[in-house]
This record gives sequence, structure tokens and C-alpha cells, in this order.
Amino acid sequence: MRPENEQFATLEGVRICYETFGADSDPAVLLVMGLGTQMIGWHAEFCAQLAGRGFFVIRYDNRDVGRSTRFDHRPPPTTREVLTRRHRNPAYTLGDMADDGIGLLDQLGIDAAHVVGASMGGMLAQLMAAWRPERVRSLVSIMSSTGSLRSGQPALKLYPHFIAKPPTSKDEYIERMVQMFSIIGSPGFERNEDDLRLLGETAFDRGATPDGSARQLAAIQSGRSRVKELRKIKAPTLVIHGKADLLVRPSGGRATARAIPGARLKLVEGMGHDLPRGAWSEIIDGIVENAARAPAPVAA
Repeated sequence: MRPENEQFATLEGVRICYETFGADSDPAVLLVMGLGTQMIGWHAEFCAQLAGRGFFVIRYDNRDVGRSTRFDHRPPPTTREVLTRRHRNPAYTLGDMADDGIGLLDQLGIDAAHVVGASMGGMLAQLMAAWRPERVRSLVSIMSSTGSLRSGQPALKLYPHFIAKPPTSKDEYIERMVQMFSIIGSPGFERNEDDLRLLGETAFDRGATPDGSARQLAAIQSGRSRVKELRKIKAPTLVIHGKADLLVRPSGGRATARAIPGARLKLVEGMGHDLPRGAWSEIIDGIVENAARAPAPVAA
């Protein structure tokens, strides 16, 4: 679970921690993780399996989580700001975070990559594809949305968890993670609680940061609907969404697929807001098949 080959890329104003799998001569796949979740949310075995299909896989910590740059000099949003979705001075935007992904490709000397994003990471991947089409060969948006308040909104029973007091110890952090995924996780797949506890332990040791997660949430809530941007995407696109997702309801995935020209939609029975091991083969097959739809890169 703990990254074995962490590396760092220094971008403009931020340092990004990342890890790679596979041969750098293979086509690159950039994996972008979601709100408050470190790159280890992309399980190392998942990354290795994807690399085994002929890709150079890159996973990374977004700014303000894990071992990437923290923005602790900027206060987190207040509870009132989160509840009203009105943020006076967010520390950064989703666009800034999307630029981090492109900057990482620059540092690695990669002209263009297949980009796969989960949840908030799907939002960042969408912006990369819309704003920098020459850098995104194909797009896979997993359990994400368009940013419109008309689709993909959480189930009401989840709202108390958004404003709950953050855990203060490792044990509390692990238990909170187990509890949360018992609610938003995939009811149709076996859940390995030992894996989940190890994920929580490793994340805490690498640098759990509730304030960072809150600042990322402010970036999400401060963003407008991306529907106009999504209509500009030309990269082959696959939208994957769990039918049992309570955090980003399936309407978010359907709306995303409708907004992106030519996008394909894959709804996974029994999948919630996580990446259950039992769905890996279906997800990886989808990534590989979608990547095959991309035009071959033009020789230099």
C-alpha cells in the first residue's frame, strides 16, 4: 500500500508527489484522484494491472493532500461557507489543480497522456481535456459530474458527514474512513475492511490533512457548471459510474456523458463511490478500450 518509489516534481508554486508503474516508453496514463484522497486511492495492484496492459501509469497526490504541497497558510472554509456554497476567498480553483496535472506531464517530458479521473479527479480530468486538448489522448471520467447543481448531488443523509468534526488521532481517522465507506462504498461488491484500514493507516502516516480536504471542497463548490467546457472535448471519452453511488448520484455520470460529444457511458451494477476490487477488471478494460479509440500520436 505504501508507495515504494515516491518522486517529486517542482511546478510553479507547488511540489507534486508522484509514483510511476511500467515502462516509460509505453503510452502514458495519468491517474487523478478525488477529494481529500491521496494517490494511494489508486491501489498499487490496480496500477500494476493497468501497466501490464501496456501503459506507463502515473499516480500523484493532488495539491493539499499526502506529500504534495500544503496550503496551510490559507485558512479552510468555514462551516457556513460550505453549507451555503459561497466562498469568499478560496485558496485555489479546480483550474489550478488541473494545471498541476498538465505541469506534471511537462516535468516528465510527456506530450500527451490518457487521463483517468475519479470523483473530483474526474472534474480535473475533464478540464484538462477541455482546456488542453493537445495533451489529452483519451478521457475516462469515473463517478464524477458536470458541476451542475441539477445532477449528481449527494443523498441527503450524507450531509451531516460533510460538517462532522475531523478526527484527531490515527485510530479515529481509520475508524472514520471505515465508517464512511460503509455508507458510500459499493454494496454489490465484497469490501475488504483490512485493505481499507491499511489505506487509512498509510494515508494518516503520509499526511492526513482535513484542512486541505476542506480547501479542495471550496475549490469544487466555487466552480461553475462545466457543461460548456465539456461540449468542447474532442478526446474519446468513457464515463463510468456506479448505479449505487450515494455521494455523486448516477445522474451526474449520465449528465457528463450527455454533455461530451461521442462519450460512452458505462453504469456498473452494485458500485458505489469507490473503486472496489471486484470491479477493477471492468474498469481497466474500459480504460484500455477507450484508449484504443484515440488517434495514434503524430511522429515527431
